[in-house]
Amino acid sequence: MKVVEAGVVLEQAVQALRGHSLAVSVQADAATLPEGKPGTWLRVARGRGGSSYSAVVIGRPTPDSVGAVLAQLRQPADAGRPPPLLITDYVSPAMAERLQASQQQFADALGNAYLDAAALFVLVSGRKPDAKGMAVRARRGFSNSRLKVLFALICDQDLAAAPYRTIAAAANVALGALPTVLGDLQRDGSLLVHDRQRRLNASKRLLDEWAQAYALGLRGRTLSGRYVAGNFAGWPDWHLHAEQGRWGGEPAARLLGCDLQPGVLTLYGDRLPARLVIREHLAPAAPVDYQGLLELRRPFWGETLAAAAGPQTVASALVYADLLATGNQRCCEAAQAIYDSRLARAFPRR
Repeated sequence: MKVVEAGVVLEQAVQALRGHSLAVSVQADAATLPEGKPGTWLRVARGRGGSSYSAVVIGRPTPDSVGAVLAQLRQPADAGRPPPLLITDYVSPAMAERLQASQQQFADALGNAYLDAAALFVLVSGRKPDAKGMAVRARRGFSNSRLKVLFALICDQDLAAAPYRTIAAAANVALGALPTVLGDLQRDGSLLVHDRQRRLNASKRLLDEWAQAYALGLRGRTLSGRYVAGNFAGWPDWHLHAEQGRWGGEPAARLLGCDLQPGVLTLYGDRLPARLVIREHLAPAAPVDYQGLLELRRPFWGETLAAAAGPQTVASALVYADLLATGNQRCCEAAQAIYDSRLARAFPRR
């Protein structure tokens, strides 16, 4: 979410909380925060009781992105830093239940809120936005080109300093889109420039923001088919060559060492090999089918990036994002394990 939009959403959420007869003060002075770390604090009070929060403004959570949202919010707390309060434009009733079940406090711009602290409890749900305005806000955020470029830089951080043509080929985007995308990444701090050399400002926050934006946007467009797999349990023995497809999501997590039995098989490839369809008894799934499923997803990256991926799985960052997109607790735990073992060094918490 852009800085200007985030500021508007924060102000609307604060005003909505005040409309619930709450006293809300906003403090955004970095010098007063622990160890001088920048951020925004909210003090929410009613009568003599109240609580302080670290406000985190994030785009509207959905079932596909809630896992990434929770991962982004649950960074290890610094000593003295208040708990995170999710601030967003809209939280649906179903999402409010999900966040409450996860004990994640939130407040949106319409007045929906869940606050549960000492001497303070607020639960408001069901306020709906204008449908047209909601659709406009949902379209905002990362463009597909930006998602692809950022994914390429996440997979190969050395690309940040490469010529435009090399980045475009790795990300599978038009060369003409690069100046705008890289300019946007530089303006929001994702890309740093020093002595005319670009480098990725790599952190877990950046990784989680990309995972959330991918779940909200590009991921839905990658799905090209759903199949019922007659030999679902035997997926580890399927004969797949890297040029035919690579595992993502749950099976990739299993191959990368996680203790996770896949509930859905995710395969990134252009098409299913005919021999695989016959040998593994794959049949197109009906809308009501929900067991033994294989999802075929189109790769969205370029050939040079594909060559750097593993022989059996897609890049670890994409496995991480796919797991979070499920919103399933066991998958989110596997995503954390993938981060700890394969991504933490390159994308530190800070």
